[in-house]
Amino acid sequence: MRALYSALSRGTETLVFRGEVPPGEYERMRAPFQAGDFPAPVKYGYISVGEVDDGPPALRGRRVFCLHPHQTRYVVPSAAVRPLPEDVPPARAVLAANLETAINGLWDADPRIGDRIAVIGAGALGCLVAWLAGRLPGCEVELVDTNPHRATIARAFGVGFAAPGAARCGVDLVIHASGTPDGAALALELAGFEATVLELSWFGARAVPLALGAAFHAQRLTLKSSQVGNVATAQRARWSRERRLDLALRLLADPALDALVTGEDRFEDLPRVLAQLAAAPGDTICHRIVYG
Repeated sequence: MRALYSALSRGTETLVFRGEVPPGEYERMRAPFQAGDFPAPVKYGYISVGEVDDGPPALRGRRVFCLHPHQTRYVVPSAAVRPLPEDVPPARAVLAANLETAINGLWDADPRIGDRIAVIGAGALGCLVAWLAGRLPGCEVELVDTNPHRATIARAFGVGFAAPGAARCGVDLVIHASGTPDGAALALELAGFEATVLELSWFGARAVPLALGAAFHAQRLTLKSSQVGNVATAQRARWSRERRLDLALRLLADPALDALVTGEDRFEDLPRVLAQLAAAPGDTICHRIVYG
């Protein structure tokens, strides 16, 4: 297969780059087709869009998505690639892995019609969760982030926006995706009585202090984790990972999602770009890598 685009999963890949994968998670954190072992050196990544130049006739010449590290050309089993829908451009398909995680997170969160939902963290994952949740009938969704520039994306997605200090309290569901301890603490503060707080961030080796005294018990809060490695419990009997990824690819037909790609560099510049993002991500949401 010949790669056309890949993308940096800013949270997880920069964590791997900094060597922050806990030893107890070395096996579970292996990416498909990863080369090497944690902590380093490893060839890591799981967002690749390319064109099949040799393979089964039904796939030859097709544009496909694959959970593969950044690489110009590679050979994988045909079952490892998923064809792109005709109305999804390859450049936008780099959002598929994050959108699949967002889908699984909402399945785990189990929002109800008309819920007030706070999504904390306007990175790629948080924005995609807010975009999906904002399409649920009657739901009032507020995207919460410290970066005021994210308000533009919230408006484009038809959801509200607030800085942490101005976010609405007493909500029915809080989904945390900021990857910061402050964001996790805020999630508990915003949750209403008997609300669910869903944790989508992965902190690696970092310890995260939470105020599980205070009003946590009196509010009867539910703190729940979600992770994309397994299909959400409620869907697992009928949904495979392949079916879930195909759903994510179909949903990428919306051109509004192009706003999440905030930068682009060539494959040759990837070492510099990854080091820069690991040190200071700035305004980056999704950074796309282009292959010649």
